[in-house]
Amino acid sequence: MKHIYLIIAITLAQLSTWAQNPGSVRGTVKTSDGNPAEFVNVSIEGTAKGTIADKKGDFEIRNVAPGNYMLVASYVGLEGQKQEIAVKAGEVTQVDFTLKENTQELEEIVVSGGRFVTESPYVSKMPLKNIENPQVYNLVTSDLFRQQAITNFDDALKNVPGISKLWESTGRASGDGSSYYTLRGFEAQATIINGLPGLTSGSLDPVNIERIEVIKGPSSTLFGSSLISYGGLINTVTKKPYAGFGGEIGYMAGSFGLNRVTADINAPLKEDAVTLRVNTAYHTENSFQDAGFRNSFFISPTLAFKANERLSFLLVTEFMQEEKTNTPMLFLGRETPLQYSDLKDLNYNKDLSLTNNDLSIKNPRYNLQAQMNYKLSDSWTSQTVLSRGVAKSDGYYSYLYDNQNGNRDFALWISDQQSQFVTTDIQQNFIGDLKIGNLRNRVVVGLDYFHRNLINNSTGYTRVHNVNAQGQINYINPRDGQLLPPTYLTKQGVDNLLAALPFSGSNSKDAQYSVYVSDVLNITPQLLAMASLRVDYFDAEASITTDKDDYDQTTLSPKFGLIYQIIPDKVSAFANYMNGFKNIAAAELYDTEGERTGVFRTFKPEHANQMEFGVKSNLLSDKVVATISYYDINVSDVVSSDPANIFNSLQRGGEIESKGFEVDVNASPVEGLNFIVGYSYNDSKVIKGDEASVWLETGKRPISAGAKNLVNAWATYTFKSGPVNGLGIGFGGNYIDELPILDSKTTGRFTLPAYTIINGSLFYNTNAMRISFNINNITDKEYYTGYSTINPQKPRNFVVSLAYKF
Repeated sequence: MKHIYLIIAITLAQLSTWAQNPGSVRGTVKTSDGNPAEFVNVSIEGTAKGTIADKKGDFEIRNVAPGNYMLVASYVGLEGQKQEIAVKAGEVTQVDFTLKENTQELEEIVVSGGRFVTESPYVSKMPLKNIENPQVYNLVTSDLFRQQAITNFDDALKNVPGISKLWESTGRASGDGSSYYTLRGFEAQATIINGLPGLTSGSLDPVNIERIEVIKGPSSTLFGSSLISYGGLINTVTKKPYAGFGGEIGYMAGSFGLNRVTADINAPLKEDAVTLRVNTAYHTENSFQDAGFRNSFFISPTLAFKANERLSFLLVTEFMQEEKTNTPMLFLGRETPLQYSDLKDLNYNKDLSLTNNDLSIKNPRYNLQAQMNYKLSDSWTSQTVLSRGVAKSDGYYSYLYDNQNGNRDFALWISDQQSQFVTTDIQQNFIGDLKIGNLRNRVVVGLDYFHRNLINNSTGYTRVHNVNAQGQINYINPRDGQLLPPTYLTKQGVDNLLAALPFSGSNSKDAQYSVYVSDVLNITPQLLAMASLRVDYFDAEASITTDKDDYDQTTLSPKFGLIYQIIPDKVSAFANYMNGFKNIAAAELYDTEGERTGVFRTFKPEHANQMEFGVKSNLLSDKVVATISYYDINVSDVVSSDPANIFNSLQRGGEIESKGFEVDVNASPVEGLNFIVGYSYNDSKVIKGDEASVWLETGKRPISAGAKNLVNAWATYTFKSGPVNGLGIGFGGNYIDELPILDSKTTGRFTLPAYTIINGSLFYNTNAMRISFNINNITDKEYYTGYSTINPQKPRNFVVSLAYKF
């Protein structure tokens, strides 16, 4: 026994010595062409120990307990490498990695230290560098989300030139409850996730977003007509699993009761074969006004499975529960001359919500995407993808509409929204990189089936009361001047009003069957040409209860582009022709009294054609990435109102032109300094429309076109050495030109004034933690957005963020 005790004592003493004298791991990561691989994650599998390679490719992990481990080097989007190591007490273990990829192949990776995104597999449905792509797209990365303490999707898009918010998410039914933006002069919504349908009736949570891609120009050729705007599309790229164990837990608190808890955990389940990544967020926030709130819970488990060297699977799931009150919007009258000349005349008390927290709406959402990739040969890959989404509206939607009776007040209208929006998409893509003769061809051939079903059992709308912009309520019927019984803005009071209204009971379906092909041809190493074509068959049942409104259409959508690399992989000139189209639903005709006739009118698809040219640059090893472009978009066969009967529509060759100029610069000229700057100018005009219409009046700028001039800027500087290593500061903001929200012969002109918003940040960042303090709208500027509406925006507010990384 004495010998046993002695052995135990010696062992414990040795363990104690090892614990008191940990070792370290040090090494270098290089690419296959011998260059340093900056920003590569190096971690010890099964532990919270890890670091990131610096600009020389060097890394060091300290305070590692003695033992045998597996060291993992991983780069987002690349296959991780592993090496077995033995760490000894008080010693340095040297380990070096050489990645299979060369420096150019790492360009698509998003990092915070100076290398920017230059490639996306979604924009052209194939791997293609930005410098080789004749289409313009802008990206907002998750690193920028952290710098700016972004908690909502709308704020993220403020970093993109050429796009601005028209109004916030309403949550209402009919599939249009998410936020509206203007993009190159046309209204747009965020409708695509990972290149597939991702419709929602509510808000999108940024916790699971790796980046947002704003793909410019009409893009029906590769994405179809149901998901795009004539100005472009918004694609949300979600976070994917990576090699090794790691993650981040965060907490944010701020003005107006903001509380937000987030978690991002990545874990290998079966060596390299199965990896799980889970992102989740719980968010609560009050309005800056006297009432209003938004609460949400989001979780997204994503599973990656590598069956063998040729076959892999990816499963992305998203679940979101959201409850909120409607953001107040004052709808100005569209049928009579305006009662207000400007904001000063309106005298709007923006501190009033003019609503009640009892009257909320829920927007649960579920989204599933499954992807199978199979390498058929060295030249061809098969990609099979399935997407299924369900978005619901459940609760009260209200809005304030100008009574247009000379009393300068608004009617509060409300409805009980009960709807379900279901989408299904199946795609089969064959992606090739091959030579035909001596010419390199990068090809995608695809089949796409998209189905959409909207079941709407919402009530009609009822008037609750009248209220002016200062919050004074009255119960006078605006039609006959009679005094109505008081109705209280409570759930019970509203339910009593809605009880007498019928439900919609509508059920509509439509489907698209499409074939597309796209080829990028290297005519010479520097001269590239792109040619693409889509054949789209659209089949719609506006209501499943009758076949009178059914219709089908077949449409062709071409796309062409040229790229000439003036300096190979550094500077290129480009030009493109792009086509977009929109299938217009058959419309029932009404008589002059507004009564239904049972007769339906069909329409040809609207078509948008864009010509664009510009220059792209990618200098100093991806440290300066810039795009300058000029575009001209013409939309033909626009449907307009019937001058003989305002209840009906006609297709009389309506035409809209939108042209403009955009600049986007992302740069890291010196170590620690990063900045983005964007500018856009848009000139939109109705070339042929109606004589007097708020939507389509000849010679006027469409109210969906937004402001003419937009500027965005953001810069950060981080100290990289010394006692303040990791400390940084951020500064930037946005300028939005004056915004005409109504401008027609019928109404007159109402313009929201131009404004500049300044934001700032102070942060401290290490490998294990991040602390930041952000102030938004530093000058406490009063400002508004709108789309024939007046929507007040947040005053000065702050956010404190804490994050622990492991």
